[in-house]
Amino acid sequence: MENYLTSKLFLPVIVGTNRKERKSVLVAKWLVGEMSKRAEIETRLFDVKDFALPQDDYGTALKDDFPEWRDAVIRADGLVVVAPEYNHGYPGALKSVMDLLLKEYIHKSVAFVGVSAGPWGGTRVIEAMVPMVRELGLSVTFSDLNFPSVQNKFDEEGTLLDTAYEQRASDFLDELVWLSRVLKWGRESLASKHHKA
Repeated sequence: MENYLTSKLFLPVIVGTNRKERKSVLVAKWLVGEMSKRAEIETRLFDVKDFALPQDDYGTALKDDFPEWRDAVIRADGLVVVAPEYNHGYPGALKSVMDLLLKEYIHKSVAFVGVSAGPWGGTRVIEAMVPMVRELGLSVTFSDLNFPSVQNKFDEEGTLLDTAYEQRASDFLDELVWLSRVLKWGRESLASKHHKA
């Protein structure tokens, strides 16, 4: 049991929008920096703008066309999704990338970072994503991280201006680490139709 309490967890982060002048990438880069300070976390940043998805095909049939993403999710113990709220929903590019895989997500954690220009901090995009990731087999953390009025949160160099987020991110990551450890133990110790113990 001791190895589950001390082993390093691989928790990739994905930026969920490819729009120009997006602020979500500032949030994601800052969070990756916070995650990298923690000895128990290994992370890697993915960006939906780097996925050249074809216009004439869709879904898991394409997963081998994106081996870095496929292999990262297979290896991952959990996932962090940084997504802006567009018209009360999530970006289509994010859904397209998430749909490249299915069984690779099962019984792994996912934590959400909501971003918005308005006062809600992406709460509605997170609400929209929960049923989607549940269908993929991911387990959602109890804690979210919200960035309302994101245009006021960073300077021109991408430095976070509000130091209160350091503690918020720490609490957010504590919950993600806890859930990721529990699910890792379960995947490797308990037989299910998706995993052999």
